[in-house]
Formats: sequence, structure tokens, C-alpha cells
Amino acid sequence: MRPQIVIFGDSITEQSFRSGGWGAALADNYSRKADIVLRGYGGYNTRWALFLLHHLFPLGSAAPPVAATVFFGANDAALSGRTSERQHVPIEEYKENLRKIVHHLKECSPAMLVVLITPPPIDEEGRMAYARSLYGDKAMELPERTNEVTGVYATRCVELAKELGLPSINLWSKMQETEGWQKKFLSDGLHLTPEGNAVVHQEVARVFNEAGLSAPEMPSEVPHHSEIDGKDPQKAFQLQCS
Repeated sequence: MRPQIVIFGDSITEQSFRSGGWGAALADNYSRKADIVLRGYGGYNTRWALFLLHHLFPLGSAAPPVAATVFFGANDAALSGRTSERQHVPIEEYKENLRKIVHHLKECSPAMLVVLITPPPIDEEGRMAYARSLYGDKAMELPERTNEVTGVYATRCVELAKELGLPSINLWSKMQETEGWQKKFLSDGLHLTPEGNAVVHQEVARVFNEAGLSAPEMPSEVPHHSEIDGKDPQKAFQLQCS
């Protein structure tokens, strides 16, 4: 069996297999090496994600994933009292929910590489413009998310990774290093453009490489065609499977 790498998160993960998506790029990287398993759930926060753990990552599995990305926070950081408050999770609960997710994954396999990814920054003007494009005069008067508050959630995510000795990717900070990030990386003030997806892909690939999961260095599950003797094909497969 090929090893599995699970990408677990909200809509930014769910959309990652679309054209130009970071998950699709990872699947291309690990072609014939590992299966990238998409487990993204649009609109979910960490509180709701907890209900999925035993279903997605059953304890006692004979072949648990070798790695998992955990990419939540964009919905947890929705503001209480605004239009998306149903998704809001208080900041300390968010951190503890992430801790519970990591604990479960490590219970599945202590050797599993778990990578925490912070929510991306928020372009508040972009969110407002998107709402007006959908609802016109009935659109929200105040943004349902702010970049400042989302930054606090990103900080808690990074803090937890340090506490647990895990790698993390601080997208909130990384994306804001680029001038014009609001429109370059975000399509509606929250979700990613192809350029934004490229940032996530680059960062995830970097962390995987540093952790010893470099795609070029992983063995292929079957021989490359150049290794197959047209007159004696069986030999290549015997060597691969021996």
C-alpha cells in the first residue's frame, strides 16, 4: 500500500483539489509515492471537527497516515455577534480543540507527522465586497471576521505547536510579508487565489521535506518504465517487490 498523507481542515482544505489548489499540487508531488487524502469540510470549526476524529482516524488502524495537516481557525475566528457567529469558537477553546485533535492523531500513530497550519489573514474590505456582491443592500454592515482577531487565533496555533514540539505554518504572517497580499492571495477576503494556494503548497512541501517526507526521496510503489526490460518485464517487478 502507498503511505497516506491526510489533509484535514475547513473549506480552504476542501477547495484545495480544485484547479491550482495546494492539495492538488501535493498530490502531483507525491504521484506514485503516497496518496494525498482530502478531508476538508467547508464551514467547520475545531469544535465540530472533534466529532469527525474517530470516523476519519480510527484507533487501531493497521495502516494509519504517515502525516496529517490540521488547518482550522478561519471559522473559529468568526466574530461573536456578527453574521457568522454560529461558527465562532472562543480563542482558548480553539487552542484546546487543536490539542485534542493532535492528541487523537498521535494516539493513532505516535510516529505520525502532524503539521498545524494557521488561518490565513483576512482582507476585511474584500469580505465586505464579496457580501455586497451576493446580497446587495442586505449585506452585512460590519465584517464577520477581522484580520486582527484572526491573528490572535494564528498566534495560539503556533503557540500550541511549540508546546507540543510540532511543526507549524504561520500563513497569517507569511502572506502579509508580500505587498498587495489582500488581492494577490485572497479571492473573497478569506479563500485562496491560485497564488495563495501556491504559498500553502510551498510551505507544506517545505515542512514535509524538513521532516524527512521529501517526495523525490520516497520510493515508488512500482518500477519506473525505464527499468522494465521489454523482453523480461517480470525481472523489474521481482526486484521492486522483493
